[in-house]
Amino acid sequence: MHKRLRFGLLLATCLAPAAAMAGERTVTLAVEKMYCALCPLTVRHAIAAVPGVTAVDVDLETKTAVVTFDDAASSVAELAAASANAGYPARLAE
Repeated sequence: MHKRLRFGLLLATCLAPAAAMAGERTVTLAVEKMYCALCPLTVRHAIAAVPGVTAVDVDLETKTAVVTFDDAASSVAELAAASANAGYPARLAE
């Protein structure tokens, strides 16, 4: 019984820092090849389909997408890949 309890506490201690670091994150992506009013809709739809995404705001004028997502469920690379797969290459804006 004590061995199980100690193992459980050890496991919880090891996993706690990783869980504490995961959470909601907002990033801005620079999106290429957007030229018309339908382009942002396509990009928004593609990125919104990525697991963990809670908000997407795409701006044609600045050619950016501001994305809020759960970084435990997805990554910036997955967001950029979703946009690129829709025909609009994207990268993390500086």
